[in-house]
Amino acid sequence: MQPLPLPSAIPVGILRLPRGPDGSSRGFSPDSPRARALLGGCPPCPPCPRVRAELRERFLLALGAARGLPSRFSLRSGIRVDARFGAADLEFRTLQVDSLRTPLGVEAAALLRGSDVLGFSFLLPAPPGE
Repeated sequence: MQPLPLPSAIPVGILRLPRGPDGSSRGFSPDSPRARALLGGCPPCPPCPRVRAELRERFLLALGAARGLPSRFSLRSGIRVDARFGAADLEFRTLQVDSLRTPLGVEAAALLRGSDVLGFSFLLPAPPGE
C-alpha cells in the first residue's frame, strides 16, 4: 500500500496592523472609541457609577423576586424551557433552577450557563388583598 500524496502548501498572507499612536507599537490607540468600548465602556463621568449601581440594585431585586417562581428561559439555541428559578451566582454565570422542563424530559435540579440564557421571564404574584 502506497502512502497518499501530501497536499501542496498554500501561501497565506500576513496581516500587519497599523502603527500605534506612539510609533513603535502596533494596534489601536487606547483612547479611540473602539478601544474604550472594548476596555470597559464610556469614559468615567460623574453619573455613571451612580446609574450602574442603581441598575445593579434593580437587577438583584428582580432576581430576588423571581426566587421560587415558575420562569421561562429563552436559550441561545432557540429553545425555551420552563423551570422554577432558584438562584444565580455573583457574576450571573450560572443559574440554579428546579423542575427544569426540557424537550427531553424533566430534571429535578439543574444549572444553566448564564452565557446560554438570552432572557428569562416570570409572573409576579398578585399583591395581598387583590
